[in-house]
Amino acid sequence: MSIGIKVKKGLDIQLAGGIANGTSPSECRCATVAIVPDDFTGLVPKMELKEGETVKAGQPIFHSKLDERLKVTSPVSGTIKAVVRGERRKILRVVIEQGGGEPTKISTDGILSDKKAARAAMLASGLWAMLRQRPYDIVPAADTRFRDIFVTGFDSAPLAWNPASFSQEEIKTLKAGAKLLSLLTDGKVYVSRRAGSSLPDIDGAEMVDVEGPHPASNAGTVIAAINPVNKGETVGCLDLATLRRIGVLALTGSVDFSTTVAVTGSEVKTPRLVETVIGAEMSAILQNDITDDGRKKRVISGNVLTGVAVGEEGYLRFPYRQVTVIPEGDDADEFMGWASLSPRKQSTSPTFPGYFLRRKLFKPDARLLGGRRAMIMSGEYDKVFPMDILPEYLIKAILAKDIDRMEQLGIYEVAPEDFALAEYVDTSKLELQKIVREGLDYLRKELS
Repeated sequence: MSIGIKVKKGLDIQLAGGIANGTSPSECRCATVAIVPDDFTGLVPKMELKEGETVKAGQPIFHSKLDERLKVTSPVSGTIKAVVRGERRKILRVVIEQGGGEPTKISTDGILSDKKAARAAMLASGLWAMLRQRPYDIVPAADTRFRDIFVTGFDSAPLAWNPASFSQEEIKTLKAGAKLLSLLTDGKVYVSRRAGSSLPDIDGAEMVDVEGPHPASNAGTVIAAINPVNKGETVGCLDLATLRRIGVLALTGSVDFSTTVAVTGSEVKTPRLVETVIGAEMSAILQNDITDDGRKKRVISGNVLTGVAVGEEGYLRFPYRQVTVIPEGDDADEFMGWASLSPRKQSTSPTFPGYFLRRKLFKPDARLLGGRRAMIMSGEYDKVFPMDILPEYLIKAILAKDIDRMEQLGIYEVAPEDFALAEYVDTSKLELQKIVREGLDYLRKELS
């Protein structure tokens, strides 16, 4: 049995530079990888290793200052090449130079039958830090007991790639991962998938068949449709790649840090799939595959809605499995600028020709195409926001730091990614994801 969800509000953004069906991944070897602590929201890092020390794959690099049980582990074996710090000695990234060495092993005794053993293995392996919780969209505390756990089994973001098939070995691994997760919750483990996809039923999990446009794949969309988060409740969230890693841990005692990355975007010569590891350097992933037309490019770790601009010399950020390259746009020179009526310009407004060309593959750049202005209460967020929340009023409550109002309007249900489409269509050009992130951090600080 599975649950069916139909998402009616949303928007599929048609962009050029997608992966062709049947594309096979190519292997990518990189000299260095980097772990960025900011990718693990809510975890304040404290280094366990110093520059020059050797490290094994699966060995802790840093842990939380508030709880030593929360660890982030190395994806490769090698040497700590650099601990890059910023203002007030904040750790910006830890760069690891690859070398030889056997990965760290975790005891699997009772891992699929004993709750304490399962939790201990997740914490020791660093996989616990790959989970996120609602509310607050942060790494959950080490002793968190989840009401339910939601696994995002597909990605509906622009240019996202989803596996076309699953081998028997992969299915076995996913089942083991679901069984381990069931020990961490008092409720159910839900796994979402596209209706009619090749992802089969997973023993021990409730399957959720989702139809509709983006953000159909977001955890917040599925949670809101099945059982919204109330004050005092905590649910766990993760993606299918993390579920697979949990299954590998349960079956072998080691963590598989490999990942398949989709290299996409209008500025990529040939969009393709790359087999690499978490934190791989962008120069190795891209392999000089960006078009050379003299225009400036923006290299994004992730998709165009929620990704992070890292540049060609940056690193693949967690948890993204996609790289998008688009024009920067700061060197563009077009007649009438943002008000141009060119059919090459994508728009959600019927006042522009691009609105009527929804099946056309567009090649947008990174410009705002309009100036920031006061918030316009026009209801435009509601058109792409599928959750039963009043997004405009919630944003106003966050800006006013009105905690009571924020709670009444559903702050516990949302994460920044849920507002990505609203930010895209926003006439006022507000940084909604940043506002929501700051609101969640403020709420957590005030209520802790």
